[in-house]
Amino acid sequence: MIKINLLPIRAAKRKETAVQQLTIFGISVFLVLALVLTAYFINGAQIAATKNDISTANNKISDLKKKLGKLEELKTLKEQVKKKLDVLTQLRKNKSGPAHRLATLSEITPDQLWLTGYSETGADIKISGFAFTEDLIAAFMRSLEASSDYMNVELLVSEQSESGGNKLKRFDISCKLETAASAAKPVAAGAPAPAAAK
Repeated sequence: MIKINLLPIRAAKRKETAVQQLTIFGISVFLVLALVLTAYFINGAQIAATKNDISTANNKISDLKKKLGKLEELKTLKEQVKKKLDVLTQLRKNKSGPAHRLATLSEITPDQLWLTGYSETGADIKISGFAFTEDLIAAFMRSLEASSDYMNVELLVSEQSESGGNKLKRFDISCKLETAASAAKPVAAGAPAPAAAK
């Protein structure tokens, strides 16, 4: 009877099975580590992007707060000017001179147009200010010309300007006093001279 020793074959198979199991375990560990590291880096990138978005949003909020502060300042300034002009309007009745002219300005100044300067030199007047559009400046000039106080209205300067993050039009206007210009007109030829005082 022939006896076959199967122990070396079994040992080889066990060894081969153990190697296969170790290889599969190593590959599994490697894949799990790769997945964990990939997820870690993806999450890190998302967190960094989110932090960047938050920082950008905070900067925008800060800028908007500054702009709102400037708008509030402009509103307060406009209210103060409006109150002063309302007082001048009340003084306008039975008055003439600068108070009357400033009251006229108060009435004809459109919304979204702000006056920053007014000077009189004899019959010559210079008015400065800001407006949101050129159409508002044109409407203001037409109102000046149509008023009984001003004439020869001319636009000296109209340029783009920025105030509190808002784009505005800065302007300078020159005109003459209607009453002073009328008084300075010469008497026409052939017209009777004014009667001399007795």
